[in-house]
Amino acid sequence: MNKYLFGAISIIVFVLGIGVGFFLTPEYAAMKTEKGSGMKELGNADGFIDLRYMDNMIAHHLSAIVMLTQALEKSKRSEIIELAKAVIQADTQGIAQLYAYKKEFYNDTREITQYSKVNLGDGDELFDLRLINALIAHHDEAIASAMEMRTKSTRTQILTLADSVIQALSSNKDQLKAWRKTWYNIDSI
Repeated sequence: MNKYLFGAISIIVFVLGIGVGFFLTPEYAAMKTEKGSGMKELGNADGFIDLRYMDNMIAHHLSAIVMLTQALEKSKRSEIIELAKAVIQADTQGIAQLYAYKKEFYNDTREITQYSKVNLGDGDELFDLRLINALIAHHDEAIASAMEMRTKSTRTQILTLADSVIQALSSNKDQLKAWRKTWYNIDSI
């Protein structure tokens, strides 16, 4: 085989490998974020849209667990501690379900290792405010992603998941805003 043909084929294979890797590998997808957020762009409604969404939601849950573990250690408010316990338990179960769906739908057993690990700082008098603000922004990202999936997915399980994400996080966001108003007299940021 001539060296130019071999070089051209090598370049094509390399470019295709990057393209496939981007869509199938969470580490590649982590390089492309929207506005610096923790959620990745979902892209076109192709055969891998559900996989990208599930990977996003696993990363989203892992990030929430990091924030809420800090709340267990640093918050002094019983409401925040109870919320943290409930969400950590629910998100742990949600992660297990998402991994099961990934295996069932795509035979994909790769674990998500890259996700946002927000450090909320010291357990001072503003810790809960920082947590609330971070969770509201975190919820907004997941709600937007779930709303996008409602128009892109055709899988009943994913559509049901997106609807439950929208409902649960919208409700939780309302609670967080009420606490912020009551505890800090702040309506919005």
